[in-house]
Amino acid sequence: MGTAAKFWTSLPLGPGVEVLTHDANGLGALAKPAGVRSHPNEDLPGTDRHALLAASYALAEERYEWTPPGATAPVRLHLLNRLDAATSGVILVAADAALAAAIRELFQRKRVRKIYHALVFGTTVRAEDLWRDWLKVEKAGGQIRAGGGGGLPTETKMTLLWRSRSGPTRALLQLEPRTGRSHQLRVQCAKRYLPVVGDLTYGDFIKNRAFLKAGGAKRMFLHSAETSFDYEWHGRPHRFLAQAPLPAEFKAVG
Repeated sequence: MGTAAKFWTSLPLGPGVEVLTHDANGLGALAKPAGVRSHPNEDLPGTDRHALLAASYALAEERYEWTPPGATAPVRLHLLNRLDAATSGVILVAADAALAAAIRELFQRKRVRKIYHALVFGTTVRAEDLWRDWLKVEKAGGQIRAGGGGGLPTETKMTLLWRSRSGPTRALLQLEPRTGRSHQLRVQCAKRYLPVVGDLTYGDFIKNRAFLKAGGAKRMFLHSAETSFDYEWHGRPHRFLAQAPLPAEFKAVG
């Protein structure tokens, strides 16, 4: 096994976290289950058993760090994007600090394509739509809350994948955000009376309770399914694509 491959197979992964793919430049993608945090909420010298990696985390530098058994120097892995703990799917990481900075710049320039799948209560008559809204995000007491009215412009492309044929009305949507606001997809769904199943902040409490009572999985049904982009490294162009399979609990509902 080569050095690069050994690096990715020896990561101190958190509970249920898997390596999806990686390239020769040190760029990789992990699959995060629902309920696992992208990173601890603060700098921790030890480990957070509910985080992406079982390693200490430097909040300001946005990186994990650990020293493998027998090693004399620490290993660092840079976090390139984040998902809410309740959201599952693709998380990007980089083993090189300069590469991490280059990919973060692509995110800032909106050069990264992200595709999510959301199971929602209700359905839409349109097979495709472009959702445009204004979103205001407030942070207080370490909590984020977003809502409509004022704020920043928000845009998402919606594609209907399927709708239920019997029983409670539900639909699976493909959502491609063109902007990256906090809680953007959840708020935009709720605004259209299509709350994400299991969303405890912007969702429908009564429908969530009925869903659980009927045997549905206890999670928020929002999943980061795919992330892709082109980037240049050491003067050469590269293409990166990471796909996280739809979790079994989504398929069980369908």
